Amino acid sequence: MRKALLLISLAVALGIGAGLWMRRSRESGNAFHLDSRVPSSGEGFSAALQQTVGERLKPGHRVELLENGAIFGALTEAIGRAESSVHIEIYIWTKGAVSKRVIGALRARRPGVACRVLLDAFGSGERGDEVDAGLREVGCELRIFRPGKRIERNHRKLAILDGRVGFTGGFGIDDRWSGDAKDEDHWRDSAVRVEGPSVADLQTTFAEDWQEASGELLPPEAFPPLAAAGPSRAAFVRSSAAPVVTLAERLTQLMLAAAHQRLLIENAYFVPGGPVLELLVRRAREGVAVRILVPGKKSDSKFSFTWQQREYGDLVKSGVRIWEFQPTMMHAKTMVVDGALSVIGSVNLDPLSLDKLEEGALVVEDAAFAAALERSFANDCARAQEQR
Repeated sequence: MRKALLLISLAVALGIGAGLWMRRSRESGNAFHLDSRVPSSGEGFSAALQQTVGERLKPGHRVELLENGAIFGALTEAIGRAESSVHIEIYIWTKGAVSKRVIGALRARRPGVACRVLLDAFGSGERGDEVDAGLREVGCELRIFRPGKRIERNHRKLAILDGRVGFTGGFGIDDRWSGDAKDEDHWRDSAVRVEGPSVADLQTTFAEDWQEASGELLPPEAFPPLAAAGPSRAAFVRSSAAPVVTLAERLTQLMLAAAHQRLLIENAYFVPGGPVLELLVRRAREGVAVRILVPGKKSDSKFSFTWQQREYGDLVKSGVRIWEFQPTMMHAKTMVVDGALSVIGSVNLDPLSLDKLEEGALVVEDAAFAAALERSFANDCARAQEQR
């Protein structure tokens, strides 16, 4: 009963807090504005990325788009291939078929492979004893991130195997992420499997959060030398709460500053602040084809759904096209810029994600990966209703 009351009170706090930040983001005279145009590829964009979030695009990555339930086949296969370590950091983990599948893969992992799992105290607050007992039974170290009443949650979704293979996206270990988004019980989402130098940054992000939750460091072998694995350039950006502006906000505005031809956005909670809305309107008026896909009435957050609809008017008038996804909750967090750059990760376009939550996103420069996301966007729009 005490845990239920705590979750209810924190949920209320999150809702009230989101409303206050929404108001603040529109009224603040000190809001961050990125007022420069940057290239959408090449060293010009990489230099802009470094100045904005402290990361340059690194060569040598192999990336694979994973839609909906495909994440679990790829993840469990990677667990089975792991030779030294399995690290999972997730916001939502609940009991169910997906949980049993992942725990089963962990049970079958090779002898001697260390397993560390970090769960958010709020996001995974309803997982039940079955999950904890299952993870500990198969020899996983389990830590809970920031238990107690606070809004600064860990919203990251990461899995790192041997320090060489990484996963990120919008997924949770929950049955809602299984299937193929064809009904209300199975959500629409996107994730990415990545190999290459940026996996070290995913591992560093996990290590920092693990250190906070446990007081422990990872062993040196968790950070192996990483050779080139493929043709893509990429960078992983981690964002934390900040008193003025987060890296998630900076990255979002940078991607809008880089759009010269077309900009495709899929986002689960579309309630950006004034600066982002202004940039979207400006890009559209400059002739950039700005296309946005958001949840429809089957959104899991009526609060967010109501707020997002308030933003349609000025956007549509400026030439932005907006679709609401119809079959189920649309939970993806992706962007595609000029068919060259992509962003995929856990960052929502709402005040909580952009101001207060621990987040992460992979930036990819690869035309083939961008094309795959553009096809996904077109397929989703075919199951969506355009707003006019």
